[in-house]
Amino acid sequence: MYNSKPLNTDLPSSRQLLRSTIIAFIVAVVLLVTVVLPSEYAIDPTGVGRMLGLTEMGEIKGQLAEEAAADAARDAAAAAAGAPISSAASSASPAAPAAAAAPAVDTTQWRDQMQVVLAPGEGAEVKLAMTAGQKANFTWTAQGGVVNFDTHGDGGTGGESTSYEKGRGVAADEGVLEAAFNGSHGWFWRNRSEATVTITLRTAGDYAQIKRVM
Repeated sequence: MYNSKPLNTDLPSSRQLLRSTIIAFIVAVVLLVTVVLPSEYAIDPTGVGRMLGLTEMGEIKGQLAEEAAADAARDAAAAAAGAPISSAASSASPAAPAAAAAPAVDTTQWRDQMQVVLAPGEGAEVKLAMTAGQKANFTWTAQGGVVNFDTHGDGGTGGESTSYEKGRGVAADEGVLEAAFNGSHGWFWRNRSEATVTITLRTAGDYAQIKRVM
């Protein structure tokens, strides 16, 4: 009768098993540092995550988590006070040096126009490629509802990132976006309502290109 039991010589040795375990551990650590930490927590000690666009993904996830927590806290506070929840309360950041309001924007000279449709709960991001000191006029409006937004920049050669302005439950915004460093600068919107919202963005000024990145 044929014996299918493997011989001892067919089995990996303890040394081979140890080597395989060490290699697997090293690969896991590399993936953790270069992929998982940047994409999930915006932690990028090697800079590889920024090059691959993973760190930006982690930053967005962090923004969404903060936004959801703020929504929950606001809803809980309103419920405890017995007051109706206002969906049009804006919380623009006091530290918004580069996205200040600019009522004198010339709306007849827009260079680009883009529409972004957001389903309930959906987010989107549009960026301008700019160098430090360049300025871009902008205006955006949300039809069908209000959105939460974060005007920010990232992707600099030194891994810089900054938030110019934030708002919650906002139907429109306009101003001048001045790049604080070389990189990508623009807007992230989140539709927290139960209806589809269409955002119309118009831009003009000093930038190399405009692109939807999310």
